[in-house]
Amino acid sequence: MKVLKISPSLMCADLLDLKTCLDIFTEEGIDYLHIDVMDGHYVPNIGLSADLCRTITSYTDIPLDVHLMVENVDQLIPQFAGFADATVSFHPEVSRHPLRSIQLIHSFGARAGIALDPSLSIEGIRYLLQEADTVCVMTVNPGYSGQELIPGMIEKIEEVSSCCEKMGYTVEVEVDGNVSWKNLPKMLKAGANVFVAGTSSIFMRGTNIRENIRRFKSLLYGNNVKGV
Repeated sequence: MKVLKISPSLMCADLLDLKTCLDIFTEEGIDYLHIDVMDGHYVPNIGLSADLCRTITSYTDIPLDVHLMVENVDQLIPQFAGFADATVSFHPEVSRHPLRSIQLIHSFGARAGIALDPSLSIEGIRYLLQEADTVCVMTVNPGYSGQELIPGMIEKIEEVSSCCEKMGYTVEVEVDGNVSWKNLPKMLKAGANVFVAGTSSIFMRGTNIRENIRRFKSLLYGNNVKGV
C-alpha cells in the first residue's frame, strides 16, 4: 500500500512569512515542499528560483518537490537536482530526449518525475515509467493557482495509477491542481498518493494553515489508510 503524502505549493504561501509557514509544516509532519519553477515561456507566469530553494533547504529538512514548467529542461535540472532528497519533475514534451533528462536528474542523486499536461495521454510516457520515480498528473493547465478542475482528470489519475500497477512499477502518483476539500477524496480513490495542496485547501484565504493541514490529513487517513 502506497504511503500518502502532502506537498504544499509554496507558490501559494505568504513569502513574507515563509519561516512561520515552514515551522508549521515541520511540526505537522509535511512530506514535501512543492516548488513551481516557471520561465515565462513554457507557461506565461514566472515562478520560484534556485536561490529561494537554497534558502529554504538551509532552514528545513523537508524534501523539495520541484516541478519544472520550463522549456530548457536540461539546462535547469542541475540547479535543482542537487538538493538533498529532492524530486525533480519535468514535462517530457519539451525535452528532446526525455529518458536522458531522467538519467540526468538521477545523476545528481534526485528522484525523477514526469509531469503530465492535461492534454496529453499516458501513452506518450508509457516507456518512461520504468525509469521514473513519480508521475505528476496535472488536473489544471500548468502555470497558475486557483483554477478549476478540468473534466476527465479524475479518470486520468485512475488510468495512470492502473497502468503503473499493471506494469509492476513502484511509481508515486502525484496530483497537482485544484486539490480541494471536494476533489481530494475522489483523487485519493482514483489512486493518487501525493497531493499538491494550494489555495483550495491548505492555503485557502482567511483560514488557518495548521487546522487545514489536520483537516487534509483527516480526509486522507479517514479512508482506513495509514500514514507514516
